[in-house]
Amino acid sequence: MSVDLRSDTVTRPTPGMRRAMAEAEVGDDVYREDPTVRELEEHAAGLLGHEAALFVPSGTMGNFCALRAGAPVGTEIIADTEAHIVTYELGGLAALGGVQTRTLTGLADTLELAAVEAQLRAFPGGGTYNMVRTSVLAVENTRARDGGLVWPLERLDAVRAITSAAGVALHCDGARLWNAAVAQDIPPRRLGEMFSTLSVCLSKGLGAPVGSLVVGDTDHVERAREWRKRLGGGMRQAGVLAAAGLYALRHHVARLADDHRRAGDLAATLAAAAPGRVDPERTETNMVLLDVPDAGAFAAQAAAGGVLVGAAGPAKVRIVAHLDVDDEAIAHAGKVLAPLLADLPAV
Repeated sequence: MSVDLRSDTVTRPTPGMRRAMAEAEVGDDVYREDPTVRELEEHAAGLLGHEAALFVPSGTMGNFCALRAGAPVGTEIIADTEAHIVTYELGGLAALGGVQTRTLTGLADTLELAAVEAQLRAFPGGGTYNMVRTSVLAVENTRARDGGLVWPLERLDAVRAITSAAGVALHCDGARLWNAAVAQDIPPRRLGEMFSTLSVCLSKGLGAPVGSLVVGDTDHVERAREWRKRLGGGMRQAGVLAAAGLYALRHHVARLADDHRRAGDLAATLAAAAPGRVDPERTETNMVLLDVPDAGAFAAQAAAGGVLVGAAGPAKVRIVAHLDVDDEAIAHAGKVLAPLLADLPAV
């Protein structure tokens, strides 16, 4: 048996999703004439408590379009040190957008809220002409580099109050926002409506083959549409892809709880085999992080046993449960990975 746990992006469309794609009604979306794209955008905006949404090819483009639409040239976007937008998007905001990012360590948890507030260069009274202005504060929920941890609701509410008072937009990189909502047993709207803008993914845990959505008010989404065009992201008969996203939102959100359960089961198995190498308490959604001496070597050993995992750093391995992994596959992964961990030096 071969089990791919590198990412939840490796999923393949289900038979029902493929049928929806094959039967999708299409038009030219650049002319705004694709009915399936429009249905997807309206459905997603409603789910998240906003006026409008925009279908884009990727999460990186979604983040860029959402952020650049709210951040004028020469301003800054504040994010966590480990945020996807500053770690995995090749500096696009600076290279293509003319805005800079500034990072804060512990934004999601350990940094005092008063310190967050003090870092916002909002200058409501005019400020100083030679200091960059903070236009957006961006959070990532769930937190990919922290193993899929979920932002606590009370902290998000507090950060929202801080940014609102300062006149700074609050953006959510919500690639796995659906996982956060399921983990906290709340409607996605409860999370979505607290943000000025969001980028949410359809091709990770939800299992669509491609696509993300920019979500916000109508004016902001129209500015994001202009940026999508500049980046070459306008698509024609995109309803074939949008149909997959619609199917995913209607059929694959609640089932994310199965991924979370399987990740938790695997974390418990591995923690029992090698105490200190994995902390099951930090497996809140669909990811498991392992501390190992050499992540590349460990991944190669796992692959030799038929289990693919990802090196998330020199000494960090990431395992991701997803739509294509069932209970049998997770059990098999445990049988392969547990002895590999147990053979490592004790910690």
